Amino acid sequence: MASFAISSPNCSLKPNQACLKTSSLSIKGISFPSLRLKQATRRFSINCAAKPETVDKVCEIVKKQLALPGDSVVNGESKFTALGADSLDTVEIVMGLEEAFGITVEEENAQTIATVQDAADLIEELVAKK
Repeated sequence: MASFAISSPNCSLKPNQACLKTSSLSIKGISFPSLRLKQATRRFSINCAAKPETVDKVCEIVKKQLALPGDSVVNGESKFTALGADSLDTVEIVMGLEEAFGITVEEENAQTIATVQDAADLIEELVAKK
């Protein structure tokens, strides 16, 4: 199978382990019809990155929750575990994010958050659903 990746500043399409036979796509309220994928192109994911201001706000909340020094480098790629967070810290981070953004994060979604970018992407998804 040929490998591929498509990127733009806010979205990317790249291979992953998921196997999809049909898919639909909606970007900023514009819906695209369901796609039937050929066997050779059935493995992909679409990732849309959160706005920079959302990532920045999440970084500040993470710094505060983990009591990191002001000069600590935290960015979208920062992993909570690499910043010293344990499972309780991660729960507290999620609670801080819920309060700051006025959202509710389901436990199954909270378990998928490993990086600042993961959190920011989920927040934008949940805010858009409100």
